[in-house]
Amino acid sequence: MKRSICRFLAVLAVTGAGIGPVGAFELEVSAQDENLADRIRAASLLSTLQPEDEGAEQPSSIEVLSAAQAEYRRTIGLLYDAGFFAPEISILVDGKEAALISPVSAPNQIKKVEIIVQPGNRFTFGTVGIGPKSQLAEPVEGFESGQTARVSAMRAATAAQIEGWRQDGHAKARVADQEITARHTNSTLDAIVTLDPGPRLRFGNLYIEGQSKVPEARLQEIAGWPSGDVFDPDTLRKVQTRLRRTGTFSTSNLTEAEVANPDGTLDVTATINDQLPRRYTFGAEYGTDEGLTLEGSWLHRNIFGNAERLLIEGSFGGIGSNNTSTSGLDYLLSARLSRPATFATDLEAYLLVEFEDVDEEFYEARTGRIEAGGVYFYSDTTEYRFGLALKTAKTKDDLGTRNYTIASLPLQAVFDYRDDPLDATSGYYASIGMEPFLNISGTKTGLLSYTDLRTYRKVGERVTLAVRGQIGSIVGPSLENAPADFLFYSGGGGTVRGQPYQSLGVELSDDVTIGGRTFVGLSGEVRVATGGNLSVVGFYDAGYIGAESFYDGSGDWQSGAGAGVRYATGIGPIRVDVGFPVSGPGNNSGFEVYIGIGQSF
Repeated sequence: MKRSICRFLAVLAVTGAGIGPVGAFELEVSAQDENLADRIRAASLLSTLQPEDEGAEQPSSIEVLSAAQAEYRRTIGLLYDAGFFAPEISILVDGKEAALISPVSAPNQIKKVEIIVQPGNRFTFGTVGIGPKSQLAEPVEGFESGQTARVSAMRAATAAQIEGWRQDGHAKARVADQEITARHTNSTLDAIVTLDPGPRLRFGNLYIEGQSKVPEARLQEIAGWPSGDVFDPDTLRKVQTRLRRTGTFSTSNLTEAEVANPDGTLDVTATINDQLPRRYTFGAEYGTDEGLTLEGSWLHRNIFGNAERLLIEGSFGGIGSNNTSTSGLDYLLSARLSRPATFATDLEAYLLVEFEDVDEEFYEARTGRIEAGGVYFYSDTTEYRFGLALKTAKTKDDLGTRNYTIASLPLQAVFDYRDDPLDATSGYYASIGMEPFLNISGTKTGLLSYTDLRTYRKVGERVTLAVRGQIGSIVGPSLENAPADFLFYSGGGGTVRGQPYQSLGVELSDDVTIGGRTFVGLSGEVRVATGGNLSVVGFYDAGYIGAESFYDGSGDWQSGAGAGVRYATGIGPIRVDVGFPVSGPGNNSGFEVYIGIGQSF
């Protein structure tokens, strides 16, 4: 027994060597040129072990040695992708080749690690080919004779051809054979890839697995499974989008069967698991003029067992406002019940009940609204919304107190081609809405319309240009008879930063100001990434309010400019903007501060 214990302790003594912190170590990379050395260093595991500051936790010698031994494969992969197929690699740990050091006898201290690379000649593609080719494959540059022989280019070209065959219904397209020959005499790489498209298949059955309280028949209805249609990977992505869009499921993975059925169909299994049934959110936004706005919501998923969602939202605004002209808080309380796949696979039906109390400088409004409608998801980037609403309101402005009741038909089309809705750097967004309304009492029949256009363009690696245009109009009622809460104002975070919130309207006389029937807004931003998670923004906004239903130049313009900073997070950038008034009626002194989450547009 004593011998066994001694032997065990001896093993611990040996294997325990190198477990403690190794301290700071030097990493040196030598290659053919500085650019290649920088790429090797950037891809190195060892570089991730080097503490950024002195107070950070130090790696152990075992960790450093293990990383050094793993560098051979990583470095070879990087060199192959750069076209070097005859490299010589040496990784020295305090002068000793890392591959020859046993982890059992790792040194207690490691002071220096050297990665020494002799890449040799850069290879180019010689004879290349992939076949049979698909007519639906997207072209891939780089996999051509005379081009640098990059493994990634060959893989991308192969993947594009396989995807092309899958787009044509050949779900089991695969690589059947490949002949890759490195010719060292002339530094060329021949690559011939032979594909097997396999038979053209149709969709078979969709099988449901996982833990979900939604009945299988309802899941099939939501998925809109196209049994019998020719296989198409885009259809699979669309099915996944439909399941994800409900917000009910935490996972909705689709797995294709390994082997097709004898009748030429391919079955797919959907693994579906429910999210937690309830979710709570809280948010806040602050403007020096508007004050603090608090928002919260309560969401109940799958409330009736068929993937319905009940969302109750509330907000309170104007807390601590510096605008002494406002006399109270604004509030909004709404409840929205949504049901996916109602009457059509991509149609979500909804019922909305909303109460709102707005107390602004130039008007007050207390409204109630009930609305039923649908959202049709035409594609991942396009959706259409329609509804039928009944609204009643009591408003007060400089013209007096009025009550009105209307029935309306809200319509909207949204086109979202941004690369990232939270922090776009390219693409565009367009929202076009109109709401014809029928007077029941207190106003005139008319049409309310609003358009919001945004475009983004990246210049270089760090600069993004963003431009926004807004147009609003009321047709039908006269300025004096139009619903006060339908009229337009300019100024504040959503229109002209730097100008006080809703500070520009139509001045009928020295002491009578109301909203306008026309609004035009223009905004431009220059967003510059400064490194890490930080970026800076410069902006200029302008807004126009007119008394007529369409722009005729008789109204007033105001403008504002300023700068801000952004700090990127997983839920969007945290935004801080400081705006100054530039031109327009009223007091153009002072400044406004805006804090929120997400870009301003």
